[in-house]
Amino acid sequence: MVRGAGEGLRRLSLLLLLLWPGPLATPGMEDATFPHLGESSQPPPRACPPRCSCPRADTVDCNGLDLRVFPDNITRAAQHLSLQNNQLQELPYNELSRLSSLRTLNLHNNRISSEGLPDEAFESLTQLQHIYVAHNKLSVAPQFLPRSLRVADLAANQVMEIFPLTFGQKPALRSVYLHNNQLDNAGLPADAFRGSEAVATLSLSSNRLRYLPPSLPASLERLHLQNNLISKVPRGALSHQTQLRELYLQHNQLTDNGLDATTFSKLRSLEYLDLSHNQLATVPAGLPRTLAVLHLGRNRIRRVEAGRLRGARALRYLLLQHNALGSAGLPAGALRPLRGLHTLHLYGNGLDRVPLALPRRLHALVLPHNRVAALGARDLASTPGLAELNLAYNRLASARVHRRAFRRLRGLRSLDLAGNQLTRLPTGLPAGLRALRLQRNQLRGLEPEPLAGLDQLRELSLAHNRLRVGDIGPGTWHELQALQVRGRLVSRAVPTPPLPA
Repeated sequence: MVRGAGEGLRRLSLLLLLLWPGPLATPGMEDATFPHLGESSQPPPRACPPRCSCPRADTVDCNGLDLRVFPDNITRAAQHLSLQNNQLQELPYNELSRLSSLRTLNLHNNRISSEGLPDEAFESLTQLQHIYVAHNKLSVAPQFLPRSLRVADLAANQVMEIFPLTFGQKPALRSVYLHNNQLDNAGLPADAFRGSEAVATLSLSSNRLRYLPPSLPASLERLHLQNNLISKVPRGALSHQTQLRELYLQHNQLTDNGLDATTFSKLRSLEYLDLSHNQLATVPAGLPRTLAVLHLGRNRIRRVEAGRLRGARALRYLLLQHNALGSAGLPAGALRPLRGLHTLHLYGNGLDRVPLALPRRLHALVLPHNRVAALGARDLASTPGLAELNLAYNRLASARVHRRAFRRLRGLRSLDLAGNQLTRLPTGLPAGLRALRLQRNQLRGLEPEPLAGLDQLRELSLAHNRLRVGDIGPGTWHELQALQVRGRLVSRAVPTPPLPA
């Protein structure tokens, strides 16, 4: 019996082995790809700090959450970390230093002080390319930023000092923003950009600089220095910036003594120069031939010497508004060398006549708020291509506007004579005129003859004159078939003309 039972047990074991689908599982031999009891076949969710969003495996966005503490649970794989618009006051070294893969760190608009931004925190961020710490409470810049940096924004803080390795020794650095701080020249070391030969944009506007800093990167293309206390550009300070295209020096304290003939002469790529809102009495000498826009508004310039502009033959826009140019301020032919000049802006000076012998290709002449009292037959003869003429708020009277004053301006499209002393419409207006502004004069009547042939006129401004319904001659509106009447264009005292059939 015992032998029979043993034989049956062996046969049963053999049958079970034949029916079993595979080898018995042993510890350490489980199939990792096989879903076990209670588990999902989906990958586990990515770790993301509470309330933040993580749209990609390398991106953590904690923008505008009113955070007061640096979030934990940030993945080490994060390359882009956004913490702007919060209430952070400090960055813990142990949290930041472990994020060695970071490429972008955005801390814009927090409450971070220099004490809350430890220098050693950046030592491990060897791949960081973009750092944004604008609108915080930094009093000094970090002493060290990673060599890999490309863009650094420390604007709108209270920074009084930067250090040699803040921006120095950064071969890939392209843009540095330091505007709206409290930097003076002592806080900007001479070697601040040594070893950073790719910087193209540097913004130092709205600080406390008293002279243009020396040793700026030779690679600069845009330099913002507006709203400082600069009274001098030291000799040679701009001698190496041959790639500079835009230079902003407006709202400073520059005088003629603070510049010399070599200040701008080496800037052979310069296209835009803004020197407005300074204390210059003359046009600077040595302007480069590449210059396209020269802004000299709101200075103390009394006279424009022809020799000062002779080198700037590519000039397209010359802005001289709100200076002290009087009757002899712009001698005849002073601007003639500027053959490509497109716009001449002379608003708010003391000119008593239209400047003579202007460049033939001039497109726009802006002369409001001067003292021009007369227009002769040939005063505008040198500018046959003029398309816009603004003589508003001068002292023009009808008796002193020659009947042929505008006849040569065949391309004129806009004529502004508002705010003068005209008692009748000017005659000889070009047929292509589209806008005629005559508001705030002394017009007493409208006759059809001066408007004859103005079939392209779209805008006619007559408000605030002395017109009455009976002062409008028969057929006047018939001459203006293309006029599109709007309520603001015609004085309330003038009836609306019938629309063309």
